[in-house]
Amino acid sequence: MRSRRAPPEGDRYAAVIASEDDRLVAQAQAGDRRALEALLRAHQDRLFVVCRRLTGSDADAADVLQDAMIALVRGLPRFDRRSSFATWSYRIAVNASLDELRARSRRPRPGAGPDDGPPVADRTDGVAERLELDAALSRLSPEHRAAVVLRDLCQLEYSEIAEILHVPLGTVRSRIARGRAAMVALLGGRHEPVGAP
Repeated sequence: MRSRRAPPEGDRYAAVIASEDDRLVAQAQAGDRRALEALLRAHQDRLFVVCRRLTGSDADAADVLQDAMIALVRGLPRFDRRSSFATWSYRIAVNASLDELRARSRRPRPGAGPDDGPPVADRTDGVAERLELDAALSRLSPEHRAAVVLRDLCQLEYSEIAEILHVPLGTVRSRIARGRAAMVALLGGRHEPVGAP
């Protein structure tokens, strides 16, 4: 007789969170304002992190997060639960971030040359490394940046990333591989991408 293995602790935690999300979504869709606020609060920090990594700026990330939260509230009545609320909210935050990047590319940048990136400060090693990573991420195309951030920062499965970005699984794998390779080249081979397969 085979014994069943208990699911890893992370899987149990994710199941509890998903169950709580389902409860809050149902209540919010029924008009419970407190449930809606609790749902948004529960996901706000992780969505900000995604927006921050994709836009490269705290100020832009705050603006994009606000746009994403508004889109979540407006779209919630039509949310059909074919995906988890977390996946759906990532999709909205990524799309809002990519919209900001597209709008930014159309705006003139005073005094900036084509190769200018975010400044890299040499304060402490951790801060300097984070700034280097942010600068390298900012040099990736929005499509590669989104795939790398969702995989390496958010630790999402390839299938979830495909769903969020609305692209085939093979495209996700390709974007992650190319994005990681570009990051290594941009960082001069000094750092390995986080979360390599």
